[in-house]
Amino acid sequence: MADHAHLLAEIKENIARKDPIKARLVLAYLENVDRTMREQVLGAFRAAAPDFAVPILARFISEHRDMVASLPLVRELLAVKILAQPGLVSQAVRDPQIPHRRMYIAMAGELRLESVVGDLVGALLAASDVDELNQLIEALGEIGDPQATNPVSDFLYSGNRTLIVSATKALGKLGTPTAMMRLAERMGTDNQLDLLILDIFARVQDSISLDKLNGAIRSQYAHLRTYAKKTLVGIGPKAVPILTENLLFDDADLRIHTLNVLGDIGDPAAIAPIRKLLHNHPSDANVRFAAYEALGLLPLDRGAYVLTQGLSDPVEHVCIAAAKAIDRNFNEIMAAGIKNLAGASDDDAQSIIKTVIKAQAKNIFLNLMTEERFQPLALKYLGQTHQDIRDFFYSILKEHGYSDLALKLLAPEEKKALRKKICAVDDSRMILSIYKSTLHELGFEPVLFEFPASALEWLQTETPAMVLTDLNMPDITGIDLTRKIRTSFSASELPVVMVTTQNEANDNKAAMEAGVNDILLKPFTAESLQAVIKKYS
Repeated sequence: MADHAHLLAEIKENIARKDPIKARLVLAYLENVDRTMREQVLGAFRAAAPDFAVPILARFISEHRDMVASLPLVRELLAVKILAQPGLVSQAVRDPQIPHRRMYIAMAGELRLESVVGDLVGALLAASDVDELNQLIEALGEIGDPQATNPVSDFLYSGNRTLIVSATKALGKLGTPTAMMRLAERMGTDNQLDLLILDIFARVQDSISLDKLNGAIRSQYAHLRTYAKKTLVGIGPKAVPILTENLLFDDADLRIHTLNVLGDIGDPAAIAPIRKLLHNHPSDANVRFAAYEALGLLPLDRGAYVLTQGLSDPVEHVCIAAAKAIDRNFNEIMAAGIKNLAGASDDDAQSIIKTVIKAQAKNIFLNLMTEERFQPLALKYLGQTHQDIRDFFYSILKEHGYSDLALKLLAPEEKKALRKKICAVDDSRMILSIYKSTLHELGFEPVLFEFPASALEWLQTETPAMVLTDLNMPDITGIDLTRKIRTSFSASELPVVMVTTQNEANDNKAAMEAGVNDILLKPFTAESLQAVIKKYS
């Protein structure tokens, strides 16, 4: 330390005399001394005039990046001196001949020097080097002054991907309505860029951003729809007003996506619009299913009794979704209404019992079991169901004092031939529950996955008779899942069927190109499912 003590005296003298050459020589020698001495020498620049300190420190940082990385004091000193005399940055930005000009540009962004914006814009219009343009765009984004919006927007169409991405990110940081509009106009030709823009919209959350995110759930690309839906769920109640407006349009796919999002958000403000939609009895069964599924996730009030109308729906899937929603909001009024529906005829009673069991609707089931006429119907159907479902209701009966009924469920099944496995992948637990019942009825062993990644892991060691997959799933879409499956299995080795609510040309084309064998539309029935399985068995 003593050997290098003269450095401190020398740098102080250089600063006092404003001798840049000797000062730079001292700083260059710092790589030969320890950290303490480095900090003492650099600390002497606190007393230096800005016009002397800034060029020297800017050069030092540019030429000694490795050393500076462990000396945050250097950048702090440069920042302090620039803030004391920001005109130094303006001069450097205007004059391309000033040494280490890019350090000045970087500091303009880092310190958010609004006074330099005009100079940065001028430099942007004059520059041609991609690296310099990129840095100028980034600096303008960091500063966030609205006057940079139009100059930066021009680079969204530059033809250089680096500059397009930088301009996109910069406009996101600007966050002005005009910036959001420019980004919205840029969407539609580059899927990866679209995802970046949607991410910006999710962060900004102004009216334009929310509108564009909402519009993205109509995208012809499954991964953009999925990303937009996930993002809107993350935004939460703030997105509900614009989402509920979607329910007014007679567009089944838009309604289904919207209902999925509203259910996941779970905001009570969505209840009235969804109930109004059901009151008008939409013709598409998938819309009715999604509506009941969403209501099952929302905190309903006493008016929940209107859900009972869903048990009379002509489509079984809708009945099951309604039963699940009723079960989560069960009360005495609904109990009486269900018993009345079930009492109309033996067929009605049998149908409701079957629906309740498929939905694993515990509260409705227990209420029906209080009347002996429903008990044999329940036992008969439970005897035909998947073992998991029997186990579920066995525990319920045992727990609630129906031990005799529970014991009857323990009667041994006749030994049957080993069932072929069919893998079903869907992010709706309700659909998975329907798969379990339906595939079991058809004589197959259902293997169910809510998350595609888990299905892919299972498929590393198993080869089922078929894979049934949903299209719109978070993280990995059905199309992505199929592509991954096809890296290990050919279409003849492992048939993949896309089971979806949508019948959209672009999705169908993408699914076929990914390697699906067939497309089956929801709501599927035992008959339609059996037909597609037979086609590839």
